[in-house]
Amino acid sequence: MTEESNTHEMCGTSSERKSHHSEKAKSNLITRLNRIEGQIRGVKGLIEKDTYCDDVLNQISSIQSALNGVSKQLLEHHMKSCVIDRIQEGDEEVIIELLTTINKLMK
Repeated sequence: MTEESNTHEMCGTSSERKSHHSEKAKSNLITRLNRIEGQIRGVKGLIEKDTYCDDVLNQISSIQSALNGVSKQLLEHHMKSCVIDRIQEGDEEVIIELLTTINKLMK
């Protein structure tokens, strides 16, 4: 497999799309997601303990901010790698895909 076809496959134009994050980047994302998972379990516990609603809502807001941070990190990586690669290969459809994703993130 040539370098170009490997990048092409990893960036999403084959039937099995994959990303290509460094091990450090993956580890960072997983750590952040594990922390968010813990926060969600914490909110569940707060609800089970009948914690004051405003306190629970503040915790949910914190979780949403953390998820937004993960999304921003992934979006930046996607734009700097897959999107650029596909545009350089002449695949302008990636722009429509990117705009759709950004619209979903901004809801």
